[in-house]
Amino acid sequence: MGKGRLEAFSDGVIAIIITIMVLEMKAPHGDTPGSLLPLLPVFLSYVLSFVYVGIYWNNHHHMLHAARRISGAVLWANLHLLFWLSLLPFATGWMGENHFAAVPSALYGAVLFMAAIAYRILQQSIIAAEGEGSVLKSAVGIDWKGKLSPLFYLAAIVSTFWVQWLAQALYVIVALLWLVPDRRIEQAIEHTPG
Repeated sequence: MGKGRLEAFSDGVIAIIITIMVLEMKAPHGDTPGSLLPLLPVFLSYVLSFVYVGIYWNNHHHMLHAARRISGAVLWANLHLLFWLSLLPFATGWMGENHFAAVPSALYGAVLFMAAIAYRILQQSIIAAEGEGSVLKSAVGIDWKGKLSPLFYLAAIVSTFWVQWLAQALYVIVALLWLVPDRRIEQAIEHTPG
């Protein structure tokens, strides 16, 4: 099975997710710079989520670029990832509208945690579909960022009930961790014959 339709569908869903997030931001009632101040939490949560969606889009692109074979399990694993990413606009809006309160921030972390797990499942599904010669398997290696991120999300979810700023800091740290471009997949593709 080819991967073109999977890539196109995923790109379309991710574009819609970003569009929904920006449409959730409402213009203030007022014409002064001060009228923007109450919207700062909404804007900051949007920026964080935009970065996360961008990270997922970028890594998803590289992962599918390395994939040579797409199976039914890969299709379902991809839908699983897109499901969790599609909840980001709701979680983002709720967290921003409530000024990073504990329960909305915990839900935001839960969505990020489940998206990370879904990404890992997709990655493993692609590797399983390709077998021992998988370019992705050799590129990913031990995947310390992929294993560390869910632990940070769990720590953030728990901390949001005691130290709310720590939860937000952990979400930002994980985003920064992934924002640094990962060249492993590109290098593995370059060094693969044929």
